Amino acid sequence: MEVTTIGLDLGKDVFQVHGISADGTVVFNRSIRRKQMLNFFEALQNCLVGIEACGSAHHWARELTAIGHDVRLMPAVYVKPYVKRGKTDAVDAEAICEAVTRPTMRFVAVKSKEQQALLTIHRVRQLIVRRKTRMLNVIRGLLREFGHVIGNGPVAAMRFIKTFQTDGCLDMPDVAKSMLKTLCEQVVALDERVTFYDKLIEYHSRIDERAKRVRKVPGVGPVTASAIVATTGDGRQFKNGREFAAWQGLTPLNRSSGGKERLGRISKKGDRYLRRLLVIGMTSQVQRARGYPERVHPWIKQLLGRKPVRLATIAMANKAARIIWAIRTKDTYYRQSAA
Repeated sequence: MEVTTIGLDLGKDVFQVHGISADGTVVFNRSIRRKQMLNFFEALQNCLVGIEACGSAHHWARELTAIGHDVRLMPAVYVKPYVKRGKTDAVDAEAICEAVTRPTMRFVAVKSKEQQALLTIHRVRQLIVRRKTRMLNVIRGLLREFGHVIGNGPVAAMRFIKTFQTDGCLDMPDVAKSMLKTLCEQVVALDERVTFYDKLIEYHSRIDERAKRVRKVPGVGPVTASAIVATTGDGRQFKNGREFAAWQGLTPLNRSSGGKERLGRISKKGDRYLRRLLVIGMTSQVQRARGYPERVHPWIKQLLGRKPVRLATIAMANKAARIIWAIRTKDTYYRQSAA
């Protein structure tokens, strides 16, 4: 019996495959070792393969696509409703096989090696930034124990660290001062790594034509442009700009019922990293509108005049996401609309 659809449950060394025929009859549900994976799929006729979008999913999607199979990645949260009772690899593979055949299923675009390599820079940068933030919080706590307080924000903290490393004059025991010195040295080293990754991302966004186009959008810098290109590719997996904005969690939750429209807060679903970058970029636009109102688009000034600042910032991020989708899918450049 010919297999037409396969649900593949990924693992580290052991994988589970659930195959069905065109009429839905189960052909096999078995486990295979990692070294047997490619040989197993090479022996099959080209078919539809469903995989949960998890660790190593993009790698295996690329490998199986190269063999000739039609591979679809799905968010795990959308596969969960098809899981029957229990939690085993066999049950999960069966659920994946069922989910991939649904006509309304939403799929994840397979990332290329280049996209994942670029995203690696962003992930490592995020890790270093988090470590730096934790270290700064430790320094703040240590200083408070001895009656010293520094200003809010990383800029004030780095200013204190440079001053302390220069003169080292603080009213605290030598042991505590020695520990503080060690922490400050680690923060400076982490700050240098963040600067290095920022320059690396800046370089990639300068040489990549796709990122250069995205950077023309007001409020979008090199980090945001690079992250968008690395995460979404050409953006054609989204039907329209609203779908792209919704994927980033920038659209309101819809709880309409009985003919009454009820829109709540933004969903905050999807890629939180891209959403955060866009919101931060639009926050800078809001600050610019306050200091230099003649340099921003009239629409932004009108929006700030009738809406709260945070709500306006989210609306601007939503609009920026739609503009970015149009730029990516139509291979065009940003053109500022008339007032």
